[in-house]
Amino acid sequence: MCLVKLRDVSLGYGRQPVLEHVTLDLERGEFIALLGPNGAGKTTLLRGIVGLLPVLTGTIEYGFDRWSSPFGYVPQRERLDPTFPLSALEVALMGTYAHLRPLRRAGRTQRQVAQKSLESVGLGTIADQRFASLSGGQMQRVLIARALAAEPTLLVLDEPTAGVDAEATAAIMDVVSRLNREEGLTILLVTHQVRMLRGIANAVVWVQDGRATRRCVDEVE
Repeated sequence: MCLVKLRDVSLGYGRQPVLEHVTLDLERGEFIALLGPNGAGKTTLLRGIVGLLPVLTGTIEYGFDRWSSPFGYVPQRERLDPTFPLSALEVALMGTYAHLRPLRRAGRTQRQVAQKSLESVGLGTIADQRFASLSGGQMQRVLIARALAAEPTLLVLDEPTAGVDAEATAAIMDVVSRLNREEGLTILLVTHQVRMLRGIANAVVWVQDGRATRRCVDEVE
């Protein structure tokens, strides 16, 4: 089943396109990596797919209800103030807000969802620890848990392993690949680390020179 369908899409900022004539299908259950040189437009494409950037031309169609099952989005740069005294559970709880009615507060049900999402990323035992006290890799997994708490159809991650060490990178990729393999969650991930995709990703979207083309993982070095 086609989850996201792009047809002759151009994306950019203002009236200046960064990517043009993009035609892609993202299928349910796939693990797709966005690859390409720095500044090629990988984040631009990702932001366009999740609706954070308007389409200049063309169309993007979705095979799911984006309101009842929103995207799980882990951005490249997080705006959370690390000095703010939030626990790991409270950060994960933010993901449940997408399903709350206006003026409603998160309750027991939402806290259970947030706790389960922390357990899904292997951090269920540190729910009460301050977010600011965690390692970089743990912080990133908490942010993935926050995205999972939205109960998404598509999990979108923009360079989730940037700035963390090899051990944390392995832990993050293990979590993401397991979510895809065991729970069938569709993954769209931006990265520069091609080697770690072997045996994990189903396909690659290569972004370069204003174009985005789908390739097999083995075609990319």
